[in-house]
Amino acid sequence: EPQTDFIFSILAEELGFIGGMTVLALFLVLVWRGMRVAITIPDTYGSLLAVGIVGMVAVQVVINIGVVIGLMPVTGITLPLISYGGSSLTLMLTALGILLNLSRYAR
Repeated sequence: EPQTDFIFSILAEELGFIGGMTVLALFLVLVWRGMRVAITIPDTYGSLLAVGIVGMVAVQVVINIGVVIGLMPVTGITLPLISYGGSSLTLMLTALGILLNLSRYAR
């Protein structure tokens, strides 16, 4: 089913090169802002938690895009915030909510 693991290929087909690059740029901004939060938090535990959450998002994006373009074998990892998947989406939204809460304490 294309709306689950291979949503990026459908998105790139419908929106073209510019649309695909825009999605990748938005994920890059999410990772960059998350790392800024992780660096500026004075608490060590909060910093490590933020790095873990950002790393989880980044690894999922890299693996999913690698699978879609054919560089990696099919693994079943969803594209965060875009793919249809109940448990994956719930976990990702919870993790990003925790990251957003951590950003309140950044310097």
